[in-house]
Amino acid sequence: MDWKEILRRRLATPNTGPNKKKSEQELKDEEMDLFTKYYSEWKGGRKNTNEFYKTIPRFYYRLPAEDEVLLQKLREESRAVFLQRKSRELLDNEELQNLWFLLDKHQTPPMIGEEAMINYENFLKVGEKAGPKCKQFFTAKVFAKLLHTDSYGRISIMQFFNYVMRKVWLHQTRIGLSLYDVAGQGYLRESDLENYILELIPTLPQLDGLEKSFYSFYVCTAVRKFFFFLDPLRTGKIKIQDILACSFLDDLLELRDEELSKESQETNWFSAPSALRVYGQYLNLDKDHNGMLSKEELSRYGTATMTNDYKTYLDFVLALENRKEPAALQYIFKLLDIENKGYLNVFSLNYFFRAIQELMKIHGQDPVSFQDVKDEIFDMVKPKDPLKISLQDLINSNQGDTVTTILIDLNGFWTYENREALVANDNENSTDLDDT
Repeated sequence: MDWKEILRRRLATPNTGPNKKKSEQELKDEEMDLFTKYYSEWKGGRKNTNEFYKTIPRFYYRLPAEDEVLLQKLREESRAVFLQRKSRELLDNEELQNLWFLLDKHQTPPMIGEEAMINYENFLKVGEKAGPKCKQFFTAKVFAKLLHTDSYGRISIMQFFNYVMRKVWLHQTRIGLSLYDVAGQGYLRESDLENYILELIPTLPQLDGLEKSFYSFYVCTAVRKFFFFLDPLRTGKIKIQDILACSFLDDLLELRDEELSKESQETNWFSAPSALRVYGQYLNLDKDHNGMLSKEELSRYGTATMTNDYKTYLDFVLALENRKEPAALQYIFKLLDIENKGYLNVFSLNYFFRAIQELMKIHGQDPVSFQDVKDEIFDMVKPKDPLKISLQDLINSNQGDTVTTILIDLNGFWTYENREALVANDNENSTDLDDT
């Protein structure tokens, strides 16, 4: 008999017991109990007599210790097989070419200029013909993501194909980086990333001119940028996911372009000219050639605060060349916070600005009043505490680079102090060019 009929009859049966008639609430409770009972039996059949479901399954497996060689080998082989399987799931060059052919064949007229378009109907047709590896790309969500303002409800074939290429590249790179993840925990240590970049050098045509004796310095220079910005807590490891999410890997792989312009190379931290420039500056500052920069030697670059080896020097350069970035501001803030209080006060600002005033005197310039500079800094930052400037205040103000430049760089301070005159001069020059 159907459980619904049983429930109906049971509720229709009058209460013939010795007790008084049940209240409306009691009847509702009984109805719910019976419904739960019969529904559970209908859904799951007989009651499960297996008690295993009451125990918590094991979800943590410890990593093998260094002396457990067999377990380590097993783990390495398992990860290698897993990554190979993931690699085979990606589209290869032939499959990408076939996808482009299908997209071009199913384009939906009219074209927008020279750009071919495709509607959702043809989009699904291509998805059916492209094979199982492409199935993940041919979804309504992807189509909607790439749909913009086309009056026919179409998307650009080129934009979609670039989207697929980007996804494939990200997965390929993720697999490539994971091969160097010795711990298998989704992050790379400094030595892991060094090995990755060292083996990448021969595949980058723009680095063909580097001598092998410079490889170790180049690798150190390249790796330092990743760790300076992606490991702010200095844990000695960075997530592979963070490496993929930032633009540094794009900049590094840009060196595959044999026709990369000179301007692009000069602004790319990973280029050979940039690495040689930074290393050359380090050697020029190291007057006693002991491989370390003393306080006096470092003062020739900028603010003198510590003795530097090459890695520490790279952090110093990265901070000064990227003063708008939170990681760089954090680095500089620690240098400015000479009392280790976690904030900058009037004493801290005056301590550093006095050096700027002294340099102005040496160069024959009239020193600027510290009181004026102090007021201007607090006006720019607008800290929560009117007497203290925290790191977060600097970051939130979007003026951190300007404030730090005023305190540690004479040329930067002069440029800031004369910004209105420089703008007026630029406007006059542009007017003169227009007249000619």
